[in-house]
Amino acid sequence: MRFTVDPWDPSYGTSSDLDPVDASRADVDCDVEVPAGRWAPRPGGPSPGTERLVFVDGVRRVEAHVWIDCGDGTADPGICASYAAGAVRCDGMAVCGPFVVGRGLFTAHGGAEAIESGAGEFAVRVAPSGTPERLALALQERMAEAELEAAEAACAAAAGEGGTDAVVVDGPLRGRQHLTGAVGYVKTHHVTYLPPEQNAVVGRLGPGERTPLFALGTTWSRLSWYLRLPGGSAAPWSGVVRGECSANLSVARAAALADLLTAALPRFASAAHKDGRAPQNLYPIAGLERELRHRLGDPQLVYRALRRAAA
Repeated sequence: MRFTVDPWDPSYGTSSDLDPVDASRADVDCDVEVPAGRWAPRPGGPSPGTERLVFVDGVRRVEAHVWIDCGDGTADPGICASYAAGAVRCDGMAVCGPFVVGRGLFTAHGGAEAIESGAGEFAVRVAPSGTPERLALALQERMAEAELEAAEAACAAAAGEGGTDAVVVDGPLRGRQHLTGAVGYVKTHHVTYLPPEQNAVVGRLGPGERTPLFALGTTWSRLSWYLRLPGGSAAPWSGVVRGECSANLSVARAAALADLLTAALPRFASAAHKDGRAPQNLYPIAGLERELRHRLGDPQLVYRALRRAAA
């Protein structure tokens, strides 16, 4: 297979941020835990500091944009990318691992072959089309699969040591709902799901407080809540994150998970002088991200390896 590496800096390529869901298409039920008219901030309670939590995260990086020769004077686009996922268990001490690391050639080209390079093999990952958005989505989906692999392995390892109280997945929970105690941890808010009266409760949350549960249905269904971490600014939504768990859980079990994390997560909240995404970027997740990026390798070396492979 003949291919060419585009000299354009891959960091100026497709944004990895996917389009947020239109809030107008979301089905929201605020009467899940308490009637909507009785919404008020709810304390998570004191944290005993002995919770057994597993944090899961993943990273990805576009190494190069490539063009695959079709043999008729035309070329199909693709991206060579690296991805990694891992977990860290916190139960009085931090235990990192397992890790899943991979590289892939993401393209819609029918005759694509794996690229052997000095930085490792870039296995073919078929995308539905060659548009930048579809290539980025294919990469995002493969990273999500790696996150699931890491989470399942971490839960299996923890099962022999008393299990876990919760598995905190950085980002939406979709595709990981079957994990015992799994909670999606959403740091940024692109849309407003709640009606105005309930939305105002979010702004009144104090550190270590949460909203009542609400049912949220977009392209999939889950139970969700907002909570506030300490260390934010005076802005109404500073330090606010959203948790979500499987809609198959009972309300009592979901409320217990929400209370557990509302009490436990504040002690993991980052400080502004250490992290530009403080306090939402929790210390275990930030540390895991650094380790995962290290495992991706030096981007300049990987890029040069791809250029040599193309030559």
